[in-house]
Amino acid sequence: MKKIDYVLITLGLAALVLAASCSQANRKADAGDSAVIENIMTRTSVRQFTSRPIAKDTLEMIVRAGMAAPSAMNKQPWAFVVVTEKEMLDSLCAVHPYSNLKTATAAIVVCGDLEKAGKDFVREYWIQDCSAATENILLAAHALGLGAVWCGVYPNPNVLPQVTRVLGLPSWVIPLNIITMGYPAGESQPKDKWKPENVHYQRW
Repeated sequence: MKKIDYVLITLGLAALVLAASCSQANRKADAGDSAVIENIMTRTSVRQFTSRPIAKDTLEMIVRAGMAAPSAMNKQPWAFVVVTEKEMLDSLCAVHPYSNLKTATAAIVVCGDLEKAGKDFVREYWIQDCSAATENILLAAHALGLGAVWCGVYPNPNVLPQVTRVLGLPSWVIPLNIITMGYPAGESQPKDKWKPENVHYQRW
C-alpha cells in the first residue's frame, strides 16, 4: 500500500470517528435540552403532601439551585430560611392561611436582604432577583421528585409583619414568599398557559 493511500485511509477513519462522536454529543445535548424543557413544562403547584421527610442534603441542593439564579449587578440580595420543624411550620401556617403548610414537611422562605441590595433604584431589583431564585427552587424541587407551591408574602400588609415576627427576621430582611414543599400526595396536572396573543415580535 502506498504511503499516500495509508494517510488518506487514516484521515478518513478519523473523520468518521469525529462525525460519530459529534453526532452522539448532539444527541446527548438534545436529550438534555428536552429534559430541561420537560421539567419546566410539567412543573405545577402542589398543595397536598405525604408525611415523608425531605433529606437535608436534598434541601441544600434546592437552595443551591436558588442561589444559581441571575442577579442584577450580581448583588445576590437573597437569604433563605429553611423550615423543617413541625412547630415552626404550624406557626407559619397560622399567620399565612393560604400557605398550605398543614401537610408540608418543609418550607423555604425566600427573603431579600436590603443590606446587600445596593442603593437607589438598584436596591429595588431585590424583588426580581429573589423571584428568579424562587423559580429556580421550584424547578429544582420538581426535578427531584418534590412538590411545591409559591405563597406570596411581600407586599401583603397583613401577612408580611406576621411572617417577619415568626421567623425573627431583622428589619433589613424582607420575606418575599414562602415555598411550601414536600413529596406530593397524588398527582397534579400542569396548566397549559401558552397564549400566542401574549407574544409580540419586534415591537408591540
